[in-house]
Amino acid sequence: MSEIQKTFSLKASQIEKKWYLIDADGKVLGRLASEIAKILRGKNKPVFTPHLDAGDNIIVINADKVILTGNKSDDKKYFKHTEYPGGKKFISIKKYRKDRPELIIEHAVKGMLPKNKLGRKIFKNLKVYSGATHPHEAQKPEQIKI
Repeated sequence: MSEIQKTFSLKASQIEKKWYLIDADGKVLGRLASEIAKILRGKNKPVFTPHLDAGDNIIVINADKVILTGNKSDDKKYFKHTEYPGGKKFISIKKYRKDRPELIIEHAVKGMLPKNKLGRKIFKNLKVYSGATHPHEAQKPEQIKI
């Protein structure tokens, strides 16, 4: 008779976080965002635990060079409300690409994370920069290809 195996559950003290660097130059936004969300959540690890932040830290560079397929670069708009009556605002992706291109990737990844305290905590592990430089060299990030 074989021994009964118990389900393994990771403890918070056993979490090992790594730093990864991703170059967004020439990558499609949705495909890139889904891979980033998977790594942030920790689903790429064999010790994935749903109730813990077991994912890794990610640095994304060249966010201004991400690609949008189809007519999204002309048609896509982001919705925001000022919380005042009649305060609907629609902001085109062209404006974001010109002013703050980091927000495009952040918005796409945030939509793929859980909508709770854990999701907000996991989102803080994402650092997005529009240029090719970043201030996280001390963490020695490992570059990964997506």
